[in-house]
Amino acid sequence: MAYDQSIKNPPARHGGMPLVVAIAVAVAGVLGLLIVDHGPWNKPKVQTAAMAHYGTTGEAARAVGAVVMPTEPKPQLEPDAPGPKPVNPANPVTH
Repeated sequence: MAYDQSIKNPPARHGGMPLVVAIAVAVAGVLGLLIVDHGPWNKPKVQTAAMAHYGTTGEAARAVGAVVMPTEPKPQLEPDAPGPKPVNPANPVTH
């Protein structure tokens, strides 16, 4: 008859400490995010239309002396081939 070691001497498990550390790090991270994102120093400053000096970003930039210029048009992906363009046949042949 085979002697069963698992009944008398169960193996000692020591794997819980990494789980405890991971949970502690996760809780500290969530609390840190909540404090940084929702702290008293991070409140939105709402201005009424009368308090706001400029209606658009361009107006605000011009007020401080910046020059607002339109962006350059994007170049074509592929230039047109020189010569006449190919024409599709009027009656394509299908077999």
